[in-house]
Amino acid sequence: MSRIHVCSLSRIGATVAQTGASHLVTLINAGTPVERPLAIPEERHLFLAFNDILEPMEGMTPPAEEHVTALLDFVEGWKPEKPIVIHCFAGISRSTAAAFITVCALRPERDEAEIAALIRAGSPSATPNLRLVRLADEVLGRRGRMVGAIEAIGRGRDAFEGHPFSLDLDHGR
Repeated sequence: MSRIHVCSLSRIGATVAQTGASHLVTLINAGTPVERPLAIPEERHLFLAFNDILEPMEGMTPPAEEHVTALLDFVEGWKPEKPIVIHCFAGISRSTAAAFITVCALRPERDEAEIAALIRAGSPSATPNLRLVRLADEVLGRRGRMVGAIEAIGRGRDAFEGHPFSLDLDHGR
């Protein structure tokens, strides 16, 4: 089954081991040490370095179109026979946005609002980074539907670390 698992930095080793994932996506601040699990070959690990911000700020790297493009290129090379793990520092914002973008990109027929609702059901703290979603919406030609779906689920509950969850690429949870 083609599943996308979302977790925090502290849980990547356990999540990769439990799921048998073949690919890993890291979305984290530059300079943050990330130990790639040995089960994931280097060529199947995408490392995107940017800050979890919505507007440019001095000394920080905002999500940019180049990050979205790199994510889309990487997930298009993923063979969904085995799961993929997507993580950020807390498993709340950048990783949930990337999981949403991945499903929207690989399954363009799926409804954005349904995917967003599944994210909210899987993680009460999920607050997908709206800047990243907005950029992907433009690149994928979704005409604001991705942004609208994420705005509709609203901000998640406050949490230091998100509850790990997964999405099925082809169906509901």
